Amino acid sequence: MAASPVRRNPENSHVTYVLQNVVFPLERDPDLLPLYADPETWSVIDEEPVRVSNLAQLGNVLDRNRARIVAGRRVSFGTYFNGFPASYWQHWTAVRNVTLTVRTTGPATILVYRSNGGGIKQRLETREVQGESSTSFDLVLDQYSDGGWIWFDIAADETAAIFEGAEWTTEQEPVRAGKASIGITTYNKPTYCIDTLTALADAPDVLELLDRVFVIDQGTDLVADQPGYADVAGRLGDTLEIIRQPNLGGSGGFARAMLETLDRPESDFVQLLDDDVRIEPESIRRSVTFGRYASTPTIVGAHMFDLLDRPKLHAWAEVVDDEPFMWRALFQEELPHDFSVANLRQTPMLHMRLDSDYNGWWMCLIPLSIIREIGLSLPAFIKWDDAEFSLRARDAGYPTVSMPGVALWHVSWVGKDDSIDWQAYFHARNRIVAGLLHSNVPKGGTLIRHSRRVDLKHLMMMQYYPVALRHRALRDILSGPSHMWRTLPTAMPEARKLAASYPETVIHKDSGVPMRARRGRQVFKRLRKHAFDSPSGLTLRTFTLRTLVAHWLHQPRPENLAQPEVEFGKGDAHWWRLPVYDSALVSAADGSGKNVYTRDRAKFRRMLRETVRLHRRLEREWPKLAREYRKALPELTSERSWRDLLGGQK
Repeated sequence: MAASPVRRNPENSHVTYVLQNVVFPLERDPDLLPLYADPETWSVIDEEPVRVSNLAQLGNVLDRNRARIVAGRRVSFGTYFNGFPASYWQHWTAVRNVTLTVRTTGPATILVYRSNGGGIKQRLETREVQGESSTSFDLVLDQYSDGGWIWFDIAADETAAIFEGAEWTTEQEPVRAGKASIGITTYNKPTYCIDTLTALADAPDVLELLDRVFVIDQGTDLVADQPGYADVAGRLGDTLEIIRQPNLGGSGGFARAMLETLDRPESDFVQLLDDDVRIEPESIRRSVTFGRYASTPTIVGAHMFDLLDRPKLHAWAEVVDDEPFMWRALFQEELPHDFSVANLRQTPMLHMRLDSDYNGWWMCLIPLSIIREIGLSLPAFIKWDDAEFSLRARDAGYPTVSMPGVALWHVSWVGKDDSIDWQAYFHARNRIVAGLLHSNVPKGGTLIRHSRRVDLKHLMMMQYYPVALRHRALRDILSGPSHMWRTLPTAMPEARKLAASYPETVIHKDSGVPMRARRGRQVFKRLRKHAFDSPSGLTLRTFTLRTLVAHWLHQPRPENLAQPEVEFGKGDAHWWRLPVYDSALVSAADGSGKNVYTRDRAKFRRMLRETVRLHRRLEREWPKLAREYRKALPELTSERSWRDLLGGQK
């Protein structure tokens, strides 16, 4: 199957391949428009970008590929979804000659620009056009090693012009030409899945590149039972396949998608998709196309925008730091980035070529050749399965590219705190297991120290449930790698069941009668972005020691057990504030109610001793455990092991 060939014109018999289409948002949402087109005037006041006039009008967007350029106005396509990420194409593929073709009606001026890795803009070419025009610009990818985009602007003359569409093409053939199968793992989020399937059904150019769309339904509120399913299933026909299986988490669902795709002779890739997302179908087409052109088999990852705050980019180019063995985004302090405040051309960070270690499996394209060589997902249920897979691929010589212009919208972690719910078990266990498998630093570097510190913070904050889960995770790790298969179906329900033993896990919903604290709500002035009044250095050590001693020695006062001593908003309830009180009323992360945290000296003493004991044992046994887990890795991730588990579920 060729990669979306189009004819340039009847006189030219050369086949061209579309690398990227210029598109407009599927939804008529003004918050989305800055990601696609920028018909606005900006200035800089006190070093901050300021919108001087808002000329963005959805009424000028005529359809998915066309727009009106108002008389006397100028629209830039140097935007996240419509700029061309030249540095990534130059670095990761052999494509060197690209043609930009812009179709217009009416008098207009087309201006083509490039940037370098520092975000400095340079004009490449200008053309004036009249009437119905198809204007082509031949571009060479040879100056973008450190970074840079290419884009174009259109300026209308005294009368309005119509932008009729544009694409970036090449005559170079792709390295590989197979299709992709999509694997969507879902657990009781069927409405999102119907929306994703509908968007795919409405995108015939994307369907041309797809072999199958597998929906791995692990829930009880089934996708196939939803209104609208029959219609979209009829439109997708044999392309769609629903697969039921027990809830084995994201790793179990995505492993099933990998297995099913391995059985498809027309598929060269599996595209993993989360369920609670909104897709940009063009991004799926771009990721498959980039995967076909990559010089070596390459994992192609998508960026993540916030589904509830659509212009905000939350995840871009993520890495795992060796010493603490912890994930983060490059330029973590600059994220989330709000495109409604600063566009692509105003943000130098976005022009650098950023190399990543892994990409979240909210959307990630994986060549089957990599899976056949290194195995499938780790049986991790959730958390770290995506990072571990990419690290395993990296060790085998296969990169992960976090590709600009390839993205979706996902429910972000802003309204969540999964480090204190049942997921705390998987955060702790899977990070340490991944460290045992891939850390090149003796005894995991500072990983064990950091894990112990996390326990201490939770204990000081009177959050005993996540500490109990983290201790369970450490005991499972110390038992050896076989526990991962043994506990895959049971770890999550057992973790949730344990919550009943910890009263602080109860969310007290608003009942009309407000819950009150004896000393009222504590409010702290925010200093500046990413700056807090947290202790550090000697002050941190002194504070920690003093707090641990106080919690060990002193019983809480009776009046603070009868009623919470203070109240905190979630944004103020930091680990260096809660410990000085006997009890606290704290807003839940999603704003649905409040949790009551109460100091318990007996639990604190018991859990502190266990934290010290387990981490000492982990540190002592780290070299032996690392050998055991690395020896077991091929079996933990093998196709045969997953087929043995899932084969009877089909």
